[in-house]
Amino acid sequence: MNFFRHRLSGLSALALLCAAGCSSADDSASIAVPSPSAKAAEICGKLDAALPATVDGLQRRDPEPASTLTAGWGNPAIILRCGVVKPPKMDDKNADAGEADGVGWLVEKQDDGSVRFTSALRVVYIEVTLPESRAAEGMSPLIDLAPAVKKTVPEGIAD
Repeated sequence: MNFFRHRLSGLSALALLCAAGCSSADDSASIAVPSPSAKAAEICGKLDAALPATVDGLQRRDPEPASTLTAGWGNPAIILRCGVVKPPKMDDKNADAGEADGVGWLVEKQDDGSVRFTSALRVVYIEVTLPESRAAEGMSPLIDLAPAVKKTVPEGIAD
């Protein structure tokens, strides 16, 4: 996990990565609710209560089905899922990573043009997905989420 100690040289690097092809997103997909352990679900519930009403200027609009393990902002939505499983790329020392206001994130560009961020060095994995139309925003939404993550999700290694 040493790669999480490395910061991206700037948000522009991610923005450049995402800028090509960022035009629209399909907001009609249902959101899969994670199935974490009871301890992780408790932490996720505390995170849900601490999440901001707006992220990157977008109002909170939670996806269906309603759950304390998921949250959303805007349309097409920035989606947060708490208690997800460890992504395989988390063990790749060459994976893209960044830090937003003291919270480390694995960065993965998806085949559909979206960008998925997964928290690192926290006792629960949190996934934030920016749809293709918002991917050029880079890590900006993560800055708004960082205070709630730092307040409710302790540092450490997830189970």
